[in-house]
Amino acid sequence: MLYFISSSHQPAFNLATEEYLLKNYEEDFFFLYSNCPALIVGKHQNTLAEINLEKTEEENIPVVRRLSGGGTVFHDEGNLNYCFIKKGEKGKLVDFQKYSQPIIDTLQKLSVNAKFEGKSDLTIDGMKFSGNASHIYRSKVMQHGTMLFSSDLNRLNSLLKVNPLKFKDRGVRSIRSRVTNISDHLSSPLSLDAFSKLIIEELRSNFPDAKAFELNNSDKEKIEVLMTEKYNNWEWNYGYSPNYSFEKLSNFPGGNILEVKLKIEKGLIQKVELDGNCIQFDQIKSFENLLQDNKHNKNTVLKTLKGLDLDEYFNNLDENQLINALF
Repeated sequence: MLYFISSSHQPAFNLATEEYLLKNYEEDFFFLYSNCPALIVGKHQNTLAEINLEKTEEENIPVVRRLSGGGTVFHDEGNLNYCFIKKGEKGKLVDFQKYSQPIIDTLQKLSVNAKFEGKSDLTIDGMKFSGNASHIYRSKVMQHGTMLFSSDLNRLNSLLKVNPLKFKDRGVRSIRSRVTNISDHLSSPLSLDAFSKLIIEELRSNFPDAKAFELNNSDKEKIEVLMTEKYNNWEWNYGYSPNYSFEKLSNFPGGNILEVKLKIEKGLIQKVELDGNCIQFDQIKSFENLLQDNKHNKNTVLKTLKGLDLDEYFNNLDENQLINALF
């Protein structure tokens, strides 16, 4: 087994590293990484249904889809992530408890009452500090997990707060749990770097043949390409979402009401229905047609609206109000 601690804090780079090592190396891997603030959505989730879009844009938080399933998680500099890539026998590849054991053992040695509970959670005194997910590729499994070490839990909650009534789809929904930081349960202060080194020590005791590894320049170049083509790409992070319906009723100053119904397929707006007391009904059909086949993406819709005289379609409704109604 090869092990390393990533020197990058870019979420797209580290997720691309997971896929690259899984698909391009025969060796088993274990590595740790921490990211700058980011929202990481599961492979089968509807991204817009999982995040607080307004807050995410306001704070310029990157949103990246990972290769594995499961729910959306928040990463920041107080969050440590681990990834196991392991060959095995088909039908016996996924084993959340087995690959979480080095983490649990490390915490137990620090006198922290860490346990594996449920399907894939790690808890301390009944509160979750880690969620895990996996992806199978041929005869290999990639299992990765988050670890809340000293994460900003208030920020986590605000960025993941979304109105579930706006979306109807078959995407996997995140399940919110009571969470806690590992640092709150330590008897003496410990840095994230020191905690990372303790986990590596525990891994080496469990896998005596484990050897240190570093990405070479060729690896980094190929990971950069994968990051650019996939993990920094709207089509993967948003457009890959399952087909969904979006419904929203907006009330604006002056008594204006606008009801929006959208049907989205592969990230593209396929059907638009607008209703309300601020609509010019003799013109609204042509406006609905303008929105069709656009990405359900603010920047794309704004480009479509650019140069339009909205007074032809709406009464006393400005561009910002319309955009807020559509997302």
